[in-house]
Amino acid sequence: MKVIGIDPGSHITGYGVVEKTGARLVCIASGAIETDTALPLESRLCAIFAGINEVISAHAPETAAIEAVFYAKNVKSAVALSHARGVALLASSLASLGVHEYSPRSVKLATVGYGNATKEQVRVMVSRILNMPEPRIQDAADALAVAVCHLNTWRPCAAMRGHAAGQR
Repeated sequence: MKVIGIDPGSHITGYGVVEKTGARLVCIASGAIETDTALPLESRLCAIFAGINEVISAHAPETAAIEAVFYAKNVKSAVALSHARGVALLASSLASLGVHEYSPRSVKLATVGYGNATKEQVRVMVSRILNMPEPRIQDAADALAVAVCHLNTWRPCAAMRGHAAGQR
C-alpha cells in the first residue's frame, strides 16, 4: 500500500509518500510546497493544490493521510491552516484517494510512542523507521510521520476486506 502523508500549512505544506510491503516501510518521496507569504491567501492555496496534485500524479498513492486541525491560540493562523487542509482534502478527494485524518498526538504516539514528543524526536524516529537520513525539512518529516502513522495503525474492517476480495 502506498500513502501520501500531508502536513498542511498556509505557508509550507509538507508531503511524504511512503510504501508498505509486508512489514517494511519505504520513503518514496518527501518534500514541501512552500508559498510566498506576500501573496494573497487564495494564490497560496492554488499553489498548494497544484503541488499536491503534482505529487499525487507522480507517485500514484492509494490513499491519503492528513494531519487533523489542532486548537491554536492565534485564530487567524488556525483559519489559514483550515483553508490549507481543505485544499489538501479536495486534491485528495478529486484524485479518488481515501482520506484518513490523524491528530498530531496520534501521529506522535504512532511514530515515537509518546503523544507529547517534540518535533525533533519525530524527525529522528521517522528516519529510523524509514531507514533514511533525517529529513532536512521539518514539514516533510511531519508528513512522513502522518503516512507512517496511517500505515502502522489503519486496519480495514472485516466487511471491507471481504468486499474487496469479491465476497459478500
